[in-house]
Amino acid sequence: MGLAFKSETFRDDFTFSNSPEAIRRFPFPFDRDKYMYSVNIEQHMPGPEKSAVEFPIDVDEHYVSEMRDRALVLKEDPLRCQALPHMMTAQWDLLELLMESMSKHYPEHFSLEKDGGRWRWVNRPLGIEQTFAFGDATTLPCPPMEYVTRQCQGDFAILDQRDDNLWMDAGIVTTQADWSLDFDIGMNFMEWHGPVPLAHDLGVFDRALKFLLNLQQGRPVRRFNWTMTVNPRLDTSPENYHKWGIDRTTVTPENVGDKVHLRVELQAMWRLPRSNAILFSIRAYLISMKELVTIPKWGRRLHRVLRDLPPQLVDYKGLTRYRDATVDWLARHDDGAPTSPGFHPD
Repeated sequence: MGLAFKSETFRDDFTFSNSPEAIRRFPFPFDRDKYMYSVNIEQHMPGPEKSAVEFPIDVDEHYVSEMRDRALVLKEDPLRCQALPHMMTAQWDLLELLMESMSKHYPEHFSLEKDGGRWRWVNRPLGIEQTFAFGDATTLPCPPMEYVTRQCQGDFAILDQRDDNLWMDAGIVTTQADWSLDFDIGMNFMEWHGPVPLAHDLGVFDRALKFLLNLQQGRPVRRFNWTMTVNPRLDTSPENYHKWGIDRTTVTPENVGDKVHLRVELQAMWRLPRSNAILFSIRAYLISMKELVTIPKWGRRLHRVLRDLPPQLVDYKGLTRYRDATVDWLARHDDGAPTSPGFHPD
């Protein structure tokens, strides 16, 4: 049975919400009652059935609405999608990976037929049918990276490997947590991670870079990252700070449950076969505090994580204005009982 896609918004009237099924499959990022940086990388293997990591590329009930929002962002700001000239082979690598995964794991919604170099792609939810010659960008309506990522949830950065470093030389970034592709394009791994507090002193990025430089084809890895956001807004970019920064001042003790959201990024990394580049996918999931506390373990744990978060991270994650109100609201859902190990609901 196919997915039921919702019609909802991530701006203006903010009609986004999660069904009970979407709440239970939410990738909750805390496996214990406190948080500190770690590399936390694991193999990107098939996860539990109906989880966000069941398949390499996750498609869920928000798919159609997220693609509509991406189109709005790109219409307003085409620089959210950029690729340096030497990255064309990597663009085709990305197209192949996404089309093959989506058609294999969601055949009721997507199909891919290959006849030598002639490919036929069908995307039923978005009403798209396209025949093209693989490797010939003139046979697509836009460059291959943009074409396929306008049809896939999440942001994508393609990292070129040279000089014992990784360089962000292509990407599409419309659902980011306050960073800019236009600013970071052409930077190396250490440069674009420069603003992150604490982790550099702990050597986290040195270890992560060393690991990624040795990433093997066919052995993708994943990790989770998180922040909080006010209102279910996907586009919290520096370019649009004037639109969403003010949201942080609108949280009150009465509206925490509806307005404050946990934002989790499922970040996966693949070695691409032709270009030897690394694909870095960043899939954002949102859940309101009211939805989150329907899983009692998560409500208890998030209360404790936010309550004990180091001041540097409170500031870095932009929580300063509303952290206390959120902790006080979550405290009502923390009975002090022990929480079981791991991420999953009891």
